[in-house]
Amino acid sequence: MPLPLIYHEDYSPDFPPEHRFPMDKFRLLRDHLVDSGVTQPADLLRPQLCPREVLALAHCPDYIERYLSAELSREDQRRLGLPWSEALARRTIRAVGGSLLAAEQALQHGLACHLAGGTHHAHYDYPAGFCIFNDMAVISHYLLAAGKVGKVLIFDCDVHQGDGTARILADTPDAITVSLHCEKNFPARKAQSDWDIPLPMGMGDAAYLAVVDDALNYLLPLYRPDLVIYDAGVDVHQDDALGYLKLTDAGVTARDECVMRHCLGRDIPVVGLIGGGYSKDRQALARRHGLLHHSAKRIWSADLG
Repeated sequence: MPLPLIYHEDYSPDFPPEHRFPMDKFRLLRDHLVDSGVTQPADLLRPQLCPREVLALAHCPDYIERYLSAELSREDQRRLGLPWSEALARRTIRAVGGSLLAAEQALQHGLACHLAGGTHHAHYDYPAGFCIFNDMAVISHYLLAAGKVGKVLIFDCDVHQGDGTARILADTPDAITVSLHCEKNFPARKAQSDWDIPLPMGMGDAAYLAVVDDALNYLLPLYRPDLVIYDAGVDVHQDDALGYLKLTDAGVTARDECVMRHCLGRDIPVVGLIGGGYSKDRQALARRHGLLHHSAKRIWSADLG
C-alpha cells in the first residue's frame, strides 16, 4: 500500500498574497509531492472536519464558538495575526481533522504524514502566532481518552517553542511534551514543556543532529510511548525568514530520517506534521516541507511498504 499521506484542498483558502503567513504552501506542497512522484492525487487521504466536541478536549468551548463565529477580541486577533474568513475557519478545523486522521493512520500502519499541522502556539482559550487550534494537543487528548494509546510523546522540532502545547498538556502526565527550539526566538515568554531543549542561534547541521540523536536515545526508552507526534518544522532552515538556526536541506532530511528511524526501530508508530516554515519563495518553501515526505517515502518503501 502507499505511504499514508493526508491532504485536503481546503488547506489553502484564498489569502492576501502579501501576508507573512504563506497560506498557499499547503497546495504547493501537494503539487510538489505529486510532481516528484512521492504520491498520486488518488492516494491522498481526505480528512473530515474535526468535530467540536473533539476540539473541546483541548480547547475552551467558548473560545471555539468565538473563533468560528468571527467574534474574537481585538487582542486575540492581534495575537493570531491571520484575517478571519469562513474559508479560513473551515480550513482550520479540517486541518485538525487531518492531523487526527494522520495519527490514526500511523497507529494502524506505523508511519503517516500530514501535509499540514503542527499548530503548537494555540492555547486553551486563545490563539497565537498564526495558530488557532492546537492539533497536537487535540490528538493527544483524543487518543488517550479513547484508549487508543496509553502514552504519547510530542517531539517538536519547530524552531519556535511549543508553548501552547506545553501549557494545554501540563496536567496530562501521559502526554510528554518535548521542544527543541532556538533559545532566542518567539515566543518571548516560554512555557515549561516536560523537556525543553533550547538551542543557540546559528547552530548548524552536525551539532543539531547530535542533539536530536541524543534526545531520542534517552527519551524513547525512558517513556516507551505508544505514538510519537513529530513536528517537523522547517523554520530551522538557514534560508527561513523567521528562524535563527542554520540547517541545510541535507540537515533537515537527516533530522527527519533520524526521528522516524529511531521510532520505527523501537516499533513506535510516528506521525509527521509539517510545522512552521516561512519564505517569500513559496516554491522553495514547499520543496523544503516536502523533505519530510520524501524521507518518509524512502523509509516506507525500504522498511514498511
